[in-house]
Amino acid sequence: MDQQTSRGIYRRNDSNFWWIDTTLPNGNRLRQSTGTEDKFEAEALLSKIKLDSYREHHFGIKPQRSWQEAVVRFLAVKGTLRDIKGYVGICRRLDEYLGDLMLNQVNGDMIWNIVQGELKRGNKVATLNRHLAVTRAILRMARDEWQWIDTVPKIRLLSGEVERDRWLTREEAEALLSASPPHLAAMIRFALATGCRAREITGLEWKRVDLDRGTAWLDKTKNGTPRGVPLNADAIEVLEQLLGDHDQYVFTYQGQPIKRAITNHAWYTAVKKAGLFDLRFHDLRHTWASWHRQAGTTCDELKDLGGWKSRTMVDRYAKFATEQLTVAASRIESKQQSNVVDFASRLRHATK
Repeated sequence: MDQQTSRGIYRRNDSNFWWIDTTLPNGNRLRQSTGTEDKFEAEALLSKIKLDSYREHHFGIKPQRSWQEAVVRFLAVKGTLRDIKGYVGICRRLDEYLGDLMLNQVNGDMIWNIVQGELKRGNKVATLNRHLAVTRAILRMARDEWQWIDTVPKIRLLSGEVERDRWLTREEAEALLSASPPHLAAMIRFALATGCRAREITGLEWKRVDLDRGTAWLDKTKNGTPRGVPLNADAIEVLEQLLGDHDQYVFTYQGQPIKRAITNHAWYTAVKKAGLFDLRFHDLRHTWASWHRQAGTTCDELKDLGGWKSRTMVDRYAKFATEQLTVAASRIESKQQSNVVDFASRLRHATK
C-alpha cells in the first residue's frame, strides 16, 4: 500500500522515489515523481512548485525554466524528423554555452559567446549559422508555443555564408549514369526526373506508386509531411524497368532494400570515373531544380513540385530563368542605342 503523507508527497510500493499528489493554486491536480529518495528534497521541490504556481496564477509571474528543459521538449517535438540526429548534435554543442542557464538568462552576451567560441574552433559560417538557427528556434518555441518566457534576444545569422551552387549539365549527368552500376543509375535517373531526396528514394514502396496515373506518394520526407510526386516519362521509364525486382521496395540492391546511405563506395567510384568533383547525391536535387528553371518552370510551380513549404529555398534557382528579362536587357544594345540617336536627331531637325 502506498505511504501517504499530509504534505502532498508519498512513497509508492513500486518506486524508491518520493511522489507528489497535490492540488495547485490554479486548481490543477499534480501527480508526478520528484526524482529523489530524500524526503527533505521532495518537500522542497513541492514547495517550489506550489510557489511558482501561486505566483503565476495570482500575479502572472512565470516560473523560471532552464535551457535544458527547453532542449528536451524541443527534441521531443522534432523527434520524428529525418535529421533528428543533427539537432541532437547541435544541442550537445550548445550545452557547453547554455547548459547551466535559465531561459531568461540567455541574452545577447550568451549568443556572442557562442559565436566567438565556435569561430575560435575554426567552424565555418554555415556551421555556426546552423547553431544560431537552432538556438533561435528553441527560444522562439519557448516563447510563442509554450509561453515559458515573454521575450527572446534577437539572433541574426552571420553574413558571408557561401551558398552551395553545384549542379550538373546534361552531359555531366550522362557521364555519371554511364559510370554507375545499374542499381545506382536507376536511383540517379529517378532523382534527376523527380527531384526526390535520397531517403525518399530508398524508402519508396510499390504500394505508394500509381504508374497509370503517373503519381507517387512519399511518406518519408525531410519535413515529415507526406506529399505527392508527379511522375514524368523519364521517371515512369525507370519504375517500369524495376517492376518485379522486389515485392515491397522499388529501389533495391542484390534483391534487398537499401538501408545504407547512397553516397557510399559505389557513388564515389562513379563520380571519380565520370571525371566529376565535389558532388553529393543531394546535388542531383539541385540539378533537377536548375533544369526546371532553365526550362521555364516558375518558382511557384517548382515549390509545389519539390515539396518546399515556402519560396525561400526556391528563390535561389531564380537565376537560372532569365527569359522574362530579355526585353529589359535588349534596351541597351548597340543597335537599339543607334536607333534612339537617329530618332533624336530627326526630332531636333523637325523642330527647327
